Order: sequence, then C-alpha cells, then structure tokens
Amino acid sequence: MTASSTPTTAEELRGAGLRVTAARVALLDTVREGDHLGVEAIAAGVRERVGHVSLQAVYEALHALTAAGLVRRIEPAGSPALYEGRVGDNHHHIVCRSCGAVADVDCAVGHAPCLSASDEHGFTIDEAEVIYWGLCPACSTDISS
Repeated sequence: MTASSTPTTAEELRGAGLRVTAARVALLDTVREGDHLGVEAIAAGVRERVGHVSLQAVYEALHALTAAGLVRRIEPAGSPALYEGRVGDNHHHIVCRSCGAVADVDCAVGHAPCLSASDEHGFTIDEAEVIYWGLCPACSTDISS
C-alpha cells in the first residue's frame, strides 16, 4: 500500500489487530455498503458474498469490529442494535417513530459541540450519542393524507 492509496478492507482489519477472514471482510463491506443494518441483514449480506456463516460468527465479528472502531453500533429505544460503517466523526441519528427508518445527522455547530455537557459529574467526555425522533417524509405524508 502506498501512502496515497486507500487501504483495503483486509489491510484495515490487520491494522486494527484483527485476523483477516473472508467472513470478516464480507461483513465489514456489507456494513459499509448498507444503511444502519440489523444483524439479520448483515448476515444475509455476508452469506451472499461468502456462503454459509453462522449468526453467532456474525455477532462475534460485529463485537470485534465495534471494539476495534471499524463499525459503530447504535441502539435506538425499542429497536434491535443497528450497525454502520460511519465512524469517528461524532454524528448523530434521527429515527422515524412510525416506520423505524434511521438517518445520519451531522452535528449542528462546530467541532463536537455535544461534548460540552452542562454538568460532566467529573467524567472526561469523549463521545456524545444523540438520537432525534420524529416522522420521516413518507410517514409524515401518510399522516397528513
């Protein structure tokens, strides 16, 4: 890999200290190509790429990739965990109360403004997770019709 090239998925896994397997490469690619995917959808994407993989193997790989910072896990209230490939930028999410659609929301102002809590209780804050709730455009239209 040259300094100007983008690392391959396998190189990213190695760089994070993880063993490179076809299933892990397929899993990371599936998460990055998807849009806030649940475990079942990720497993289906991995199976399309490499054939059989157990759900347990998918959970274990997701745990390792999340711990390594290569994927992000979000858990909107009342929803199973979702995974995304957008990491390291402190963005937030908006969830439709009706259909459950999830979208990314960039921080509104400046660099990680949500890290300035009104009372830190002595904690050193390094991340904020905000989830906005509302209705997506399709569900808003359905209600007003």
